[in-house]
Amino acid sequence: MDGKMLARLGAVVFVAIALTVTAIDMARKDEPSAPPPASAFQPPANPLRETLRRCQQLGEAAASDAGCLAAWAESRDRFLGRDRSEAR
Repeated sequence: MDGKMLARLGAVVFVAIALTVTAIDMARKDEPSAPPPASAFQPPANPLRETLRRCQQLGEAAASDAGCLAAWAESRDRFLGRDRSEAR
């Protein structure tokens, strides 16, 4: 056998294997997986986030709300990495 014939034979075998694997994969029925529970998508409850959302809905009235001012101060301290005891 010369090299050219061996290369052709190898190519034919490779194509045959590829077609067989493709046919088997297409024939296999995929089982639909159960969706993960809804709690997996929801982050744990964060009271600061809820307060900030409430303040966002208040609009301009939030500027005079003591709860909103405290929530903004806490959020700012968290962002800047300051300890609440140091700020006071």
